[in-house]
Amino acid sequence: MSRLNRKGSMLIKPNIIALITSSLIVFYIFSSSRLILLHPHQTWIHNLDSSPKLRDFVVDHHNKPKQDEATHHLLAKNTSSEPFPNTHHLPKPKLQLSSSTEKKVEMKKEIFHDKDVFNEEYKEMNRSLKIYVYPHKKDDPFANILLAVDDEPLGNYASESYFKKSLFKSHFITKDPKEADLFYLPFSITNMRNDKRVGVSGIQDFVKEYVDEISEKYPYWNKSGGADHFYVACHSIGRSSMEKAIHVKLNAIQVVCSSSYFLSSYVPHKDASIPQIWPRKGPSPTNAPSRRKKLAFFAGAMNSRLRENLIKTWNNDSEIMVHRGRMKTPYSEALLNSKYCIHAKGFEINTARIGDALYYGCVPVILADHYDLPYADILNWENFSVIVSSLDIQKLKQILHAIDYNHYVKLQNNVMQVKKHFLWNSFSKDFDIFHMVMYELWIRRSHLRHFY
Repeated sequence: MSRLNRKGSMLIKPNIIALITSSLIVFYIFSSSRLILLHPHQTWIHNLDSSPKLRDFVVDHHNKPKQDEATHHLLAKNTSSEPFPNTHHLPKPKLQLSSSTEKKVEMKKEIFHDKDVFNEEYKEMNRSLKIYVYPHKKDDPFANILLAVDDEPLGNYASESYFKKSLFKSHFITKDPKEADLFYLPFSITNMRNDKRVGVSGIQDFVKEYVDEISEKYPYWNKSGGADHFYVACHSIGRSSMEKAIHVKLNAIQVVCSSSYFLSSYVPHKDASIPQIWPRKGPSPTNAPSRRKKLAFFAGAMNSRLRENLIKTWNNDSEIMVHRGRMKTPYSEALLNSKYCIHAKGFEINTARIGDALYYGCVPVILADHYDLPYADILNWENFSVIVSSLDIQKLKQILHAIDYNHYVKLQNNVMQVKKHFLWNSFSKDFDIFHMVMYELWIRRSHLRHFY
């Protein structure tokens, strides 16, 4: 056979394979599209018939290529989370819901995704979860970074210190690493930042040297590559603190306030979000829904385009109260007298505003895209907050007015139920922040057993 013929015959087989593959792909796409057309998601269309406001809002948006978060929330009371089909050419079906379906719809009003499962696993977590903390002495030169401080945590980043204090006092600690489910890296990003020996510029080196040291001194990191290790950081600088310890970023569980899908350093499902909470003592004040006269409230520094757009759009509005920087009147009064309190992304995605809103019984409005909200594995956020796309700031009043009063009261009642999960206590209590974060760690724990 000539060289040319050999070359030609060599080309025939790949071409045949390519032709067969292409045919299979076309057949698969055709079959899949028929399945989608034959089984439209109709239940939510039926539910829209009972809510003209919501129906009108959907008609205005049906040409969008993707459902926005605001519309998703508005439909949350009556719908599933499925994407919109084109409703303008579909007949409105008359569906009868079975008793089991009615039960599922009713369950969607709960603050938990599945309360029974959560309660069962929470008990098991509380009984059996064990954490090993790498030991350090009080006379260690960096004891202020590695041990819990005696002072009461203060400021915007208090969650980091509160967690460490609570863990060190808890029954979750074990001195036997053989029975540990997880290993805690106890360094404090906030304290490193404030320590002149380390500072912002030295945090990455400190973390790298610390992990190198424990991996040489102990066998536990190397057993799992760090997959059963975790650290907690609330300051936003924590997002770049692992750049020189890339194995920490990729493998360890990062429990952070700055929990954004947009950040390459944050990996959803592996990592977890911890609420950023301003410390407060004593019982939180209350105000009934009927006595909250303002529609919505925001106050804060102008450190993002989103906030600037929010102020520019609603600065002179009589129902949505927005302020640049600090207010002359008490911040707490505005939170108590507003139905909705706006969490608008600033320089970072995380602020203490969600915690502020919940503390004062105000329904949070989340204006922060790509935010992995705290306890998203556990809590059904659409049943105690309003999630609005940053692109829909100009529609904010329309969106909030489309929520009828009875639905708002349900949201506010759920806020009152969920607020205990967003509180730090000097001595931790069941279902407070500490225990909720421990549960998040429990469901992320490694399933590998260690034999030392």
